[in-house]
Amino acid sequence: MDVSSLPQPGQRRSLVRIVSASMIGTTVEWYDFFLYTSAAALVFNTLFFPTSDPLTGTLLAFTTYAIGFAARPIGGLVFGHFGDRIGRKKLLVASLLMMGGATFLIGLLPTYASIGVAAPILLTLLRLVQGFALGGEWGGAVLIVSEHGDARRRGFWASWPQAGVPAGNLLATAVLAVLAAWQPADAFEAWGWRIPFLLSALLVVVGLWVRLAVAESPVFLDAARRASERGADERAPVVEVLRRSWRQVLIAMGARMGENVSYYVITAFILVYVTQTLGLERSVALNAVLVASAVHLVVIPLWGLLSDVVGRRAVYLFGAVGMAVWSFVFFVLLDTRSAGVIMVAATVGLVLHGAMYGPQAAFFSELFGTRVRYSGASIGYQLASIGAGAVAPLIAVALLAAWDSTVPVSLYVVGMCLLSVIAVLLATETRGAALDDGDTVVAELPSGKARVTT
Repeated sequence: MDVSSLPQPGQRRSLVRIVSASMIGTTVEWYDFFLYTSAAALVFNTLFFPTSDPLTGTLLAFTTYAIGFAARPIGGLVFGHFGDRIGRKKLLVASLLMMGGATFLIGLLPTYASIGVAAPILLTLLRLVQGFALGGEWGGAVLIVSEHGDARRRGFWASWPQAGVPAGNLLATAVLAVLAAWQPADAFEAWGWRIPFLLSALLVVVGLWVRLAVAESPVFLDAARRASERGADERAPVVEVLRRSWRQVLIAMGARMGENVSYYVITAFILVYVTQTLGLERSVALNAVLVASAVHLVVIPLWGLLSDVVGRRAVYLFGAVGMAVWSFVFFVLLDTRSAGVIMVAATVGLVLHGAMYGPQAAFFSELFGTRVRYSGASIGYQLASIGAGAVAPLIAVALLAAWDSTVPVSLYVVGMCLLSVIAVLLATETRGAALDDGDTVVAELPSGKARVTT
């Protein structure tokens, strides 16, 4: 083993700081985003979309939730372009400010009862800002870690920003669970739901303070220097990535489908199913998601670490196949109406989801060259969100309403997991690929290992 390839103590400390800063910022942004998701399932249906049918109101609330996803690819394109041109750090700061501002304003919004149709319109506009900001967040957060770390443990280190997703969900769910337990239902619906949105301002200040201390990616700085020395006019990163790396973009999109759909069925649709179909208290669903998210937070880096040992594809495929099987078991366990069993259903589901999400950051980062990496990873990741997570709760609610059965919902998850399996099987094994060349191309050797050429 070449000891010189391993990070030295000073480098490791620097990497830990970068990982911590990236994860804290990601946690804050996903707290904001998930807060909306939970509120859409619990209170927005009556406050902003009052109808005689609760399920219809929920569908309308989830429609604005989906609109936020529609804005994510646009954010990915814009942030990806500038992130590949001027650096990762500046864009990470901008995304945090945009997300936090939109979330805080949602907490101040008048409801339908106060200003009529203007209320859902304003809510939708702020959701668009949230989606736009989040579209640029993911690429920058995972890339700045991937490009600082070493190839041998990239899966582990890059998975920590991914863990910011369950951390944000954990924080959002915990705040809502405390408020739901502390307040009567009418008080929570009248004003209590606003508290976690307003708390976002404090979290953004903390996240901003941490992110401003992060150093720019040395891989990006080196690629930018070499591009400047060449002096040649470069195409826009989005044009270049679609011209040279369209196959990798499609692979990333396909790999995302099962992962993204299954996640929102487990964390968002469960709130609707447990409260409206099973008739249980909202605290049962919130506590289940709370415990499951805590376990999810722990296992994501472990799956990332395993991908450093056995490869990205093997771990990803295990998660996709496991989730397809669990999608049927999941609803059987929910139907027991037992709080403990429901908790197990959500927890096992997110453990299997983590097998896809843990290696994903390193996997997607390794698919693209440095000068188009932010654009390529963001486009693949965020475009898939439109056809996956954006519509997953909508489709699940519609299938349940149409068939009065969860079997179609499970089949829907299976179909999306199958797409992920196909995409990953078509991909090369990227474990160990170098990220330090702006013209990197990953090719597959007969052994299945990655070769890096320029």
